Amino acid sequence: MRIIIVDDEMLARGVVREYLAEHPDVEVVAECANGFEAVKAITELAPDLVFLDIQMPKLDGFEVAELAGRKTRYIFATAYDQYAIKAFEFHALDYLLKPFSQQRFDQALAHARANLGKGGGDGDAAVENMVREAAARNKPLGRVLIRDGAKVHVINSDKIEVIEAQDDYVQIRSEGKSYLKNQRMAELEAQLDAEQFLRIHRSWIVNIACVERIEQATKDSYVAILKDGGKVPVSRSGYQKIRAVIQ
Repeated sequence: MRIIIVDDEMLARGVVREYLAEHPDVEVVAECANGFEAVKAITELAPDLVFLDIQMPKLDGFEVAELAGRKTRYIFATAYDQYAIKAFEFHALDYLLKPFSQQRFDQALAHARANLGKGGGDGDAAVENMVREAAARNKPLGRVLIRDGAKVHVINSDKIEVIEAQDDYVQIRSEGKSYLKNQRMAELEAQLDAEQFLRIHRSWIVNIACVERIEQATKDSYVAILKDGGKVPVSRSGYQKIRAVIQ
């Protein structure tokens, strides 16, 4: 079994490594001290199992799971128990509350072995559900994560100017740059602050703070003029909504 250990605390990684030493049939293929390293290692090495800390700076464990994809299986480890109930509700392979003993660790590993042997179909849904739960816990979304090959872009929500739907993707414009994210518009809209972002067209969401004015384009259509000079189409229902917040 090929394993990756992810924890921002060196001593915590050492404990997991020590406990794994009692199992000669496992191989630690990487140790990661932060979420960015973890996403890269999981993507490149495709381990069978990841021991993943939840509370980490920059990217937490749930965000790592989102960016690394849903094929990987996880045992979450954390010093905080507020995530435990939800983790079990969504059928995580296991959940270790620090400090944990060798016996408890061995139980978690045995549980993981049994589930990995079944092919892990339920685990994919489990990771997806945990990601959704993390997003719901943190509403409104304070930042958006975008994976671009081996790179990860972290964009603060208040820096987003406009979002355009493109099939199953959204194109996010922030500070003069555009990013493509594999997510449906409706899902992202539900996560954003409704007081800050407004869907003014079936395919467009704008940051209200970035709108300079609304202009009539034709007899029956309008456009939003952004502060950077950009133009965004406004539907009839969108016009009524934006009129209520922009004088």
